[in-house]
Amino acid sequence: MIYVVIGFLWLSICLYLILGGADFGAGIVELFTHKNAKAKTSKIMYESIAPVWEANHMWLIIAIVIMFVGFPKIYSFMSTYLHIPLVLMLVGIIARGTAFTFRHYDAIEDKWQTLYANIFYYASLLTPFFLGLIAAATVSESINPNAKGFLDLYIYGWLNIFGFSVGLFTVAICAYLASIFSLRETTNKSDLYLMIRKTKQMMLFVVISGAGVFLTAHFSDIPLIYWVFSKPLGIIAISLATLALMIIFYCIRKEKLMPVRVLAGLQVVMILVAATYQHNPNIILLADGNYISLMENAAPLKTLNALGWALILGCVFILPFLFYLMYSFSKMKK
Repeated sequence: MIYVVIGFLWLSICLYLILGGADFGAGIVELFTHKNAKAKTSKIMYESIAPVWEANHMWLIIAIVIMFVGFPKIYSFMSTYLHIPLVLMLVGIIARGTAFTFRHYDAIEDKWQTLYANIFYYASLLTPFFLGLIAAATVSESINPNAKGFLDLYIYGWLNIFGFSVGLFTVAICAYLASIFSLRETTNKSDLYLMIRKTKQMMLFVVISGAGVFLTAHFSDIPLIYWVFSKPLGIIAISLATLALMIIFYCIRKEKLMPVRVLAGLQVVMILVAATYQHNPNIILLADGNYISLMENAAPLKTLNALGWALILGCVFILPFLFYLMYSFSKMKK
């Protein structure tokens, strides 16, 4: 049953990065849009994230519950040594959701709308950035539980150049996903061409920031290139992600937008596979050469069995209604 629980943990992380990433990316794309096109972009982005903006945090909650119940030692470790970026990320989620609600549903439109919009923009930018910092800290061998002093224990473990580059890459992925999701929400050619330009810009942003991750990993003595390219699975994953990018670019040029969302989701999954498969199930790599493994730090078997069956049964109730939610929104637009 432990493999079922780990599978659901992986699935929830992937879905949160794809759906939540597109959600966060909407604010990022708006932030970096010229003021003359901001209103139009805002409307398109609102239509794009409407089906999932409230529901996507469900995947984050599921991942947290799985860690808390199924792997309490790992949950406790991360909550201790990464509590600062975790808190900042959660504050960003709350601030962003609150600002989005007041921005769109406030009874009175006045100067406060500007404040709501700015909170929405910068919370959308900073939340995935801190998510990237947390992800980088787990694999960069920078967390040292034996260190002395506050900075060494709780700051330098995640605040470093590699973490910064991964945070920037995460921001780029979110903006890219949002621009991809928005393509099918346009109602006329001018809007479509606007979002196509945005998508191409975000593609370039992803490529440049991705190269920055490999560069900073090299200077930080993190064997990322070895992890990704030393075995066939990593090469296949990167090849599929690159092929998907090429197909997306072709579909955009031909304005055949049906498959682009699925292909973008595939890219994200392949990037995660390439970056993590070498050291799985070791979820955290430590500065002293040790590691924290999902297999070695799992809850008792009875707890895992109960959690696994709860997740399986939950899928029966959650997934059909999630798909129906998306279907309902798409039908409303016809």
